[in-house]
Amino acid sequence: MDDLVLAPGLYIVATPIGNLGDLSPRAAQILMKADVVAVEDSRVTAGLFRHLGTKGRMLPYHDHNADAVRPGLIARMASEAVALVSDAGTPLISDPGFKLVRDARAAGHIVTTIPGPCAAIAALTLAGLPTDRFLFLGFLPSKQQARAEAIAEIAAIRATLVLYESGPRLSGCLAALAEELGDREAAVAREITKRFEECVTGTLSELAARYADAPPKGEMVVVVAPPGEAAPASEADADAALAEALTRLPPAKAAGEVAKKLGLDRKALYARAMALKA
Repeated sequence: MDDLVLAPGLYIVATPIGNLGDLSPRAAQILMKADVVAVEDSRVTAGLFRHLGTKGRMLPYHDHNADAVRPGLIARMASEAVALVSDAGTPLISDPGFKLVRDARAAGHIVTTIPGPCAAIAALTLAGLPTDRFLFLGFLPSKQQARAEAIAEIAAIRATLVLYESGPRLSGCLAALAEELGDREAAVAREITKRFEECVTGTLSELAARYADAPPKGEMVVVVAPPGEAAPASEADADAALAEALTRLPPAKAAGEVAKKLGLDRKALYARAMALKA
């Protein structure tokens, strides 16, 4: 480790989300040898450096100072090794950093990732829900209307949903998800890799009720199952949709619109539209 010399550039270093034993040997080497480590909160990262037996050379880099600090970091990458960490987990996953990566690449600097823990991925492995397709949503908006609109935008996506939420907002978030998505299966994971690691499963409404009067501390990962298979549209559904479409469109276009909406045969719908028109 003492002989390691880092080339100038940017090193994106994943750090533990709880258990300090999860820090990889390579990540430890990079952090100890970097010329400067860009951190969200120096008080948090100082604990990691104490674990490594060194103080580290830290520079705060977060949402509030990023625009001012970033040019200096980019300039330093020409001759120094700059490491980027978040308070926990993989940087850039619902944390500041993508602009630093973008500008480092634009300046021609080397950008290297040192992968490791990520709360979203860890929660997926615990939840027992489909993992072949998933969508990470970060934190949903805090205001009720904006949150409902954000959920409505992704309601039809056929993928498992993964999002972060704080303890005080958890029950309200779960209730909003149930209202907009239906009462899907879900999981709430917390304290991942720590002594009291917990992953509670159930429907969204069950989980909302569980945490309504006892909000947990800290931040959680919420994992929500994808939508179930939609039932085939009935003849009554098709007729109702065609009748509405015919008030706005000629038969051919009405049949095309309903075919796309309900997944039915366009020719059969056109024939039915003509019969309804008559």
